[in-house]
Amino acid sequence: MNTLRGRQLASIERTVARWESPRATTAPGERYQILLAHLYARDRFGVPRLGSESDFAVLMDSLRGFGVPERRIDQLTTMVATRTEPPSWLRSELSGARHGSMDQLDRQLAEPGRPDEHADEPVSCALRHPGSVDVLAVARLRERVRQLDQRYDTAASTSLLADVGQCLGQVSFLRAHADSDRIRRELFAVEAEAATLMGKSVWDASQRRDHTTARTYLKQAITAARQVHAPNTEALALLRMSFVALYGEKSPRSGLDLAMLTAATARHSSQVLAGLGVLHAAEAHAMLGQRPECEQALGAAEQHFEQISVCDTAADSLLPTQHGRLAGSCYLFLGNAEHAQTILERTAVELRGRSKSRAIVFGNLALACIRQQKLDEAAGALHSAIDDVEQTWSGGGLNVVFSAGQELRPWRHVADVQDVYDRLLALMAAA
Repeated sequence: MNTLRGRQLASIERTVARWESPRATTAPGERYQILLAHLYARDRFGVPRLGSESDFAVLMDSLRGFGVPERRIDQLTTMVATRTEPPSWLRSELSGARHGSMDQLDRQLAEPGRPDEHADEPVSCALRHPGSVDVLAVARLRERVRQLDQRYDTAASTSLLADVGQCLGQVSFLRAHADSDRIRRELFAVEAEAATLMGKSVWDASQRRDHTTARTYLKQAITAARQVHAPNTEALALLRMSFVALYGEKSPRSGLDLAMLTAATARHSSQVLAGLGVLHAAEAHAMLGQRPECEQALGAAEQHFEQISVCDTAADSLLPTQHGRLAGSCYLFLGNAEHAQTILERTAVELRGRSKSRAIVFGNLALACIRQQKLDEAAGALHSAIDDVEQTWSGGGLNVVFSAGQELRPWRHVADVQDVYDRLLALMAAA
């Protein structure tokens, strides 16, 4: 191979040969990917070559063939395109490889933890020299926000606040000092995502009571999203504001307006978000006792979901059980507990793992059973809801289980209900 001829790095050549071999069936590890990317990115004279006919392009195509995601390909390309030299930890390994064995290189590259130690290096450098913030720092900040967002549904929001707040502060600081318009736009996009996550985390951690702070962060997200014309990000923040109005302030008319604004904002960019806006508008109609409008909106939301394309970037925002969860809640508000129970039982069967939304489903199922005086079933559903709340400390879950507990008061002397009350008292003590 042209890039390696004349280098006298027999150990590295064997590394490359291993992955070029027809017998290779799995992708190289992340550290090997970085090593290979830097080697393939330069010709034998050390000149960067990243064009479509280059060895580097061939390597990236090979990694795709091994199933390496496109996001990782972009990271590797950005890494070698913006660095004149490999990172310090890799330079030392390359230096050692010139005089060492393949086994030594294997041991060095297999050492756990070292990539993580250097993953935040671009951000740390940018914070020291904010005018020089580059795409690597932006990519790392975006990745951190998304990692934290992935934890939101299964972790206590209080455990996220410090990390999300730090990330949002760093993004805002760097955006204010960025010299490049392109970098500034990228940071606005990350700021919108981070502010949305901060808004929903603050609200959930406060057990859905701190509406003012949540709205402040969500407005920040909307402003940032509008700076870069990101309708999906803006719609997601608007949807979260509708939650504050509907479930926190108990203002269905304000919630209805925000939910429909969500749908309008996303109508040309995401069937997922447009459908979620209409779905929550259905619940607002139910809160107002408007059954025909509610059922019409439930049907309209389904139509949006049926039209979702594989290119919808908001696809991760939609859970398969979302329509059932909201439809069950709607019929509870409309006073049809029996129909609500049927929908919520079907939805509960489809839910997997502990999550904040699962706690709400079981809490609403308990309410549906209580209103039909099915105490055994209500107690069973409420125990499941409490199990989830104990793991996630969901603000919505806490509210619904305590609401169910209040509705059980007429039967507080029944043994099954007393067991539930004991657990609710324990929750109160731990909250």
